[in-house]
Amino acid sequence: MAGWSAVAPGTDLSRHARVLSRVHDAVIAGSPPPVPPRRVVERSWSRVLRLGLDPDRPRARDPLPLEAVEARRRDSALALVVDELRRVLGSVADASHFLVVVTDADGVVLWREGSAGTRLRADTLGFAEGATWTEAAVGTNAIGTALAEASPVQLFSAEHFEAAQHAWYCSAAPIHSPVTGELLGVVDVSGPALTLHPAIGALVETSVLLAESRLRRRHEERLDRLRRTADPLLATVRGPLLLVDDDGWVAHRSGVAAGPRVAVPRAGRVMTVAGLGLCTPEPFAEGWLVRPRGQREPVRAELDLTGPPVLRVGGGAGSWQAALTRRQAEVLVLVARAGPAGLGAAALSRGLFGDDAHVVAARAEVSRLRRVAGDLVVTAPYRLAEGVALDVTGPAGLTRPGGPPATALSPGPATADGGS
Repeated sequence: MAGWSAVAPGTDLSRHARVLSRVHDAVIAGSPPPVPPRRVVERSWSRVLRLGLDPDRPRARDPLPLEAVEARRRDSALALVVDELRRVLGSVADASHFLVVVTDADGVVLWREGSAGTRLRADTLGFAEGATWTEAAVGTNAIGTALAEASPVQLFSAEHFEAAQHAWYCSAAPIHSPVTGELLGVVDVSGPALTLHPAIGALVETSVLLAESRLRRRHEERLDRLRRTADPLLATVRGPLLLVDDDGWVAHRSGVAAGPRVAVPRAGRVMTVAGLGLCTPEPFAEGWLVRPRGQREPVRAELDLTGPPVLRVGGGAGSWQAALTRRQAEVLVLVARAGPAGLGAAALSRGLFGDDAHVVAARAEVSRLRRVAGDLVVTAPYRLAEGVALDVTGPAGLTRPGGPPATALSPGPATADGGS
């Protein structure tokens, strides 16, 4: 059985449920429990109690309207694999009286399969399409706790925070993109508590592996299809270029040592690619050809701080500009001032926040900047792309909240000539 299981093989489920009920009541009352709750449960109950939730008064579920659910389904990468999950798990769910639920990364239930009787019981809990099953919304539950813990979670009976959920077990595991590592959602199997079977955990793990394997295969198939479509054209084209899909994943490279992904191309807008300089993306089939606009002259960029921060790139008809937030402007200057050696996440955290404790926030700020600036800024380490020259103009004018002026934002040129 999975190492994250709630119940050891051979356990008397009825007796264990009674013990957990006494544990739950004692903890909620602030009394010593007869046995300590599992650590994952204890952590979750602590989070939920800090939120002020009442186990005897469930919050209203307020599910999203059907059109909002359908929009989330269309936007979810899990839509590519949900039919396969249905085929694998749906027939088992009908025969075994449990539900198979798939949520998005926000904990919103997008799909639900199972026997009619079990679905009706779940409806009384608000466990239906469009409902949000995070800890903040419904207390300790496998979906919300798996999201909070970033790991698989199985809960049995009174390990749930809300008393109304004590008649259930639930086993949930996050699904990540096998390409980007991004959290896509959660697969959950739930059913009447006293029907919990030791194989449930393994079933959930198998379904996640199936989904992630199929997502990787679909990604590879899409790139292969793009390469096949482009083969006749690529045989006649000379010079450095990239062939990328609509998400910026590189299907083919020629004359350039590009990474596996570049910024997402946009029609009618030049982009900067390390090693190619300023490029014009050309729509092609299900992707884009990305080629230099001309000679590989340095890409000139200006960060204008005379008012609200504005980034201007290139010149003439191929130029573009974008507004930046104050934080994005500060990240850009810190990265540029670091030169070709660049900055690691810890160093950037120190530059932005004054300590090493905000590495995750620093990485997130770079991601937000790259959504605007594209490959002007490259990663590992963070630095300006090869051939990019940045001028900073205007007064510093930006301050950190509650702190002194951000000295990194003083005017002056900053350039990068490549290197790592």
